[in-house]
Amino acid sequence: MPARSRRSTVKPLEVARSLGADPDVAARYRASGWWSERTLSDRVADLAATRAEQAAWITPQGRFTWGAYDRAATRIAALISARGLLPGARVAVLLPDGPAVHAALLGVERAGMVAVGIGARAGIAEIAHLLKRTGATLILAHEAMRDCTLPELVAAVRAQGAPLADWLVVPDLIAFRNWSAGETPDHPPFAPGDPDTLFLINSTSGTTGMPKCVMHTQNRWFYFHQLAAQAGRFGEDEIFMGAVPAPFGFGLWTSHFSPTILGCPTVLLPKFDAGTALDMIERERVTVLCCVSTQFIMLLNEQAERPRDLSSLRSMFTGGEAVPYRRAAEFEDVTGAAVLQFYGSNETGALSRTTASDTRDRRLNTAGRVIPEMEVRLFDPATGVEVEGRGQPGCRGPATCLGYWDDDEANAKLFTSDGWMLMGDIVEVDDEAYLRVVGRTSEFIIRGGKNLSAPAIEAEVATHPAVALVAAVAAPDAVFGERVCVYVSPRPNQQVTLEGITAHLHARGVSREWFPEYLVLMDDLPRSSGGKVAKGELTADAKKRWAVPA
Repeated sequence: MPARSRRSTVKPLEVARSLGADPDVAARYRASGWWSERTLSDRVADLAATRAEQAAWITPQGRFTWGAYDRAATRIAALISARGLLPGARVAVLLPDGPAVHAALLGVERAGMVAVGIGARAGIAEIAHLLKRTGATLILAHEAMRDCTLPELVAAVRAQGAPLADWLVVPDLIAFRNWSAGETPDHPPFAPGDPDTLFLINSTSGTTGMPKCVMHTQNRWFYFHQLAAQAGRFGEDEIFMGAVPAPFGFGLWTSHFSPTILGCPTVLLPKFDAGTALDMIERERVTVLCCVSTQFIMLLNEQAERPRDLSSLRSMFTGGEAVPYRRAAEFEDVTGAAVLQFYGSNETGALSRTTASDTRDRRLNTAGRVIPEMEVRLFDPATGVEVEGRGQPGCRGPATCLGYWDDDEANAKLFTSDGWMLMGDIVEVDDEAYLRVVGRTSEFIIRGGKNLSAPAIEAEVATHPAVALVAAVAAPDAVFGERVCVYVSPRPNQQVTLEGITAHLHARGVSREWFPEYLVLMDDLPRSSGGKVAKGELTADAKKRWAVPA
């Protein structure tokens, strides 16, 4: 095959700015059995008709049935429709994990709108950015969110230029069940949904600034479910636990899509706690656990302190970061469950996967076999020429998103000129099509499975009046994989403390995940021959300072 360059003046695929998949491509995917003609809303309505009193969601506080899920979504859809928004309008959903966030996402879908999923830990600046970028004018949230009331939050994001015009209060976990059974306002019939079109926008880390807005169709997640079901050999009697919040890609398939497609219950925790999670696995006989590496390491540590019966577990899906072999092998030994993973991103979905039929070495030392229908290619990151064996992966297939909302610059970096979607890693693919990640092309710190932009953190810390120069790098950590470490050169006669930096960032509305956890003060930061900060030296220093025992 001749080498092809991805450097071109041609604009990225127009589909990245459209509101749906290319019809010809969608028809081909449907003919192959990868995509569906029905929506998630259709599936929930079916379950409400046939299994109305069976549990859809299980929390430490109680159960929430398929019938209640269906009624809550319809009530939310009716309340949204009563606000007079046009079809396709963006509606922000800012809720912690639990039945309410799923009902809200489904309600937005039924109303014919597009949900903007915002993580419950997002700071005011991030929320305002996402609202401004997407043009969302209505927000669904609890009456009190973290450290402020909903009216206070609305005022704060409006002060930063967000176009928010209205809000809808969704009750918290305790009151939600009764609220969902309340009177549903009259409404015109909801238009049929289309699983090929945009239904959700969520966020992903930007390399130099605020998060980018990823456009999702439902069918990419219907396909992803098939990959997971095959990998984990799902049966009809599964009980899921989704530990990653629904607005994010991992949380979408593990709690919003896969269990509903199977008609299985899902255990949810409003906030992850290792002890509570283990108690619920034991009590509810969970069979499929879905969590990032940080979470399963915390579960292992807690299990060692007070063992529970985890024999019901059959598979544990993880991802978002390198899987630590020793702890993953320990998890398999302790529980008997196979540790499985996908390699991909919020944008690409999945390029490779491990399965229950792989050996332990393949499951835990690789990112699995490349998925044929994702048409994975490797590129030279410097020239864009297609290469073999080792390079920057790109893909094109039924698991990919539509691109970024209203962001030509980001789409130009995401897509090649001929339509391949790129990852920010360097990988190797062996003769048996197993993929291994060997490096990165982007400056990300991966903390607990979440990508944090080092340049973006640096830009925020640099606003502190006592900071002259700052560099953010990853510090190794046995639980979180990596933590944020900042090297700072203070201004003359100024003092800089970690507490002072975090207080400054909090006052700016910066998300807590961006807060540095380690601070190293230096008279001046090391420079490369070109005058830039020598981040390689700082990264090496951080690895020595916080070395993790093998």
